[in-house]
Amino acid sequence: MAQNMAIANGKTTAKKSNKPPVDPNVLEVVLGPLLIKPWYPSFYPEELVGRRVERLHVCEWCFKYTKELLPFLGHTCPLRDQPPPGGAVYAQPGLAIYELDGAEHKLYAQNLSLFAKLFLDTKSVFYDVTTFLYYLLVLNDPSPTAGSGQVVGFFSKEKMSWDNNNLACICVFPPWQKRGLGQVLMAASYELGRKEGRMGGPEKPLSDLGRLAYTHYWSQTLARTILAIPSKRTFSIADLRDETYITVDDIVSTLENMDVLETKKRGGAGAVVNKAKVREWAERNRVDLRSPIDEKAFVRAPGRDETLQES
Repeated sequence: MAQNMAIANGKTTAKKSNKPPVDPNVLEVVLGPLLIKPWYPSFYPEELVGRRVERLHVCEWCFKYTKELLPFLGHTCPLRDQPPPGGAVYAQPGLAIYELDGAEHKLYAQNLSLFAKLFLDTKSVFYDVTTFLYYLLVLNDPSPTAGSGQVVGFFSKEKMSWDNNNLACICVFPPWQKRGLGQVLMAASYELGRKEGRMGGPEKPLSDLGRLAYTHYWSQTLARTILAIPSKRTFSIADLRDETYITVDDIVSTLENMDVLETKKRGGAGAVVNKAKVREWAERNRVDLRSPIDEKAFVRAPGRDETLQES
């Protein structure tokens, strides 16, 4: 299996590129028992993979790769029967999130980023993972032959962000998309930011898909928060910010997009939230008033290299 990797991680762009679409340089990827068709090219080194490969074999536990079948079949992964590297920060039945330091687990972080780049379009390339933390979303199969939990996606964030971003890159792998797992990762990024005292949001500008995903998360989070406020209690944008840890700019743009703001008729200029419109919006969009995460399920302080015994 290959040992020297590059990394795809970094900024997105909100504008569509004028360049013609670039075809994937990996036509098929085998992830454990799954056969997946990549969407975009990744930065696998040509000396190991070539400029274009029909099928790439990737270990589902450590994400090491090879284009040859025999090395893949002969790979005995040490992570097969144990949790992924790093320490658990969140645990629910069947689901956990592990924090991994790119400086301490460099090869794993590089392999993971290379695999994720197959499904991410607008990402710049960084060859140094040491400045990032990775949060691995793990699904646990209770069957006795399943091995350790399957990493199905992740988000990364800079250890030191000048813009106070709580997320740099997010990806849920295609076989596990459309299950609400992206919302779990977004919610976790905000809750971890709250625990760290980091008031921020995702790295911007967002890609088109990123904007859609975050608009969905912000809208549902604000609707839940507003509808939980007692009817006679007044609240401000600052109150919503302090409750959700969503930035003021993102709150205002989201409420405008939901069309629930009204011009204040008395008491000077300004706008107020029409709670009835919020309720109508929530009913129309079938908003689940439960949070994607359980705040009580965070089980480790960020940065501690401990493993989860039960989940």
